[in-house]
Amino acid sequence: MTLEEAKRYVLWRAKEMGLEAELLFLEDRELSLRAREGALEEVKEAGQGGLGPRGGGGGKVGYAYTEDLRPEALDWALAEARENALLTGREGSLPPGKPLGSQDLLGEGLSAPLEAKTEAALALDAALRQDPRTKALLFAAYSERERRLSLASTLGAEGSYRTGLAALMGSFVLAEGDSRKQGWDLAPSKEFHALDPGRTALDFLEKTARLLHARPLRTGRYRAYLEPRAMAGLLAVLAEALSGKNALEGKSRLLGRLGERIASPLVTLLDDPTLPQGLASRPFDAEGTPARPVALIEAGVFRTFLHNTETARALGQANTGHAHRGYRSTLDVAPSNLYLKPLGNLALREGVLIAEFMGLHAGANPITLDFSLQALGLWVEEGKPQYPLENFAVSGNLLELLQGVEGLGAELGWHPMGPSALGSPLVAVAELSFAGA
Repeated sequence: MTLEEAKRYVLWRAKEMGLEAELLFLEDRELSLRAREGALEEVKEAGQGGLGPRGGGGGKVGYAYTEDLRPEALDWALAEARENALLTGREGSLPPGKPLGSQDLLGEGLSAPLEAKTEAALALDAALRQDPRTKALLFAAYSERERRLSLASTLGAEGSYRTGLAALMGSFVLAEGDSRKQGWDLAPSKEFHALDPGRTALDFLEKTARLLHARPLRTGRYRAYLEPRAMAGLLAVLAEALSGKNALEGKSRLLGRLGERIASPLVTLLDDPTLPQGLASRPFDAEGTPARPVALIEAGVFRTFLHNTETARALGQANTGHAHRGYRSTLDVAPSNLYLKPLGNLALREGVLIAEFMGLHAGANPITLDFSLQALGLWVEEGKPQYPLENFAVSGNLLELLQGVEGLGAELGWHPMGPSALGSPLVAVAELSFAGA
């Protein structure tokens, strides 16, 4: 069957069986081109897709999935979802829906020929090797992913969209004298033609070269400046505490704090799936709830968790349209384009510029929001970075960090992480604890 035929068939069968059913169809395609030493070293192309019915009745919801669109496989998946609802299903029901239309958020973004994408990977490889400080180039790569999503339910929801992402990536080692630093970076875009291998290589090299000849940092408390890449990592941790699902399971320190000031008045945290050219934009969520911008923290005040219909109902709050699931998985919550609103009121004074954190998964607790992380950075004095720092760690609590925000830069930097994109300007924090020499 075609996808359209499969959707119609399963909806018809569900109604015939007296079931409420929601069908999520996903098709993912990935391409990776890796260059090394002037030659294309590796080409990988993969794709997968399937249909995941969610449904049941009697106040319970069950799940199943199939990657086979023949009628017998679709019958099995629908019966399995009903059986799972009866045996192990969670309390709940499907939300009412409406026609959502079909949207193409990618357009011509990834439509360049394979030869042009190969040339981009090779050009990045050549530009990175051209710098005499490059002592080892582990890889230079072009990568893209495309997703097609279609949703339909017996309660009226129906829509589809296509989205995707392209990126240049590089991993290399720079050396100057007896100083060596390994760099890894990524430059994402919705449009292949917006990627510039030469400019990207210069940016990658500059970010790593500035860390050569680092000096030790004395242990103490200093003003901190978090670059977008470093702050994006902390926002990914904060997103766990902002999940309505985690709040419902008692895994969020923010539970019971709606309406409280939890951050500096300068902090406004938004999630906007409608951003034009947003790396994780979408017209609706995995339940068919139309996308809209949501202020999670507004001028320092905690306004809402991220919700799907289940978590919103259970916590007595409004659904924010952040349902997320794959065709194989159960219903969850995830941000889309989550970012700190820039202000442009930041001036550099004496302190530590944090370029990136390492070991976020091991060193940051999404429940307590405590963190202790190894970091790379530079010493700031007289309004600009003066020299790089090494062998230091930063510790604290993410809520205390947000309360200490005293300035925000004017430009956003975006970093894709899983199904989401995290954005931040340069962030100035009054004081953090640093452990060094």
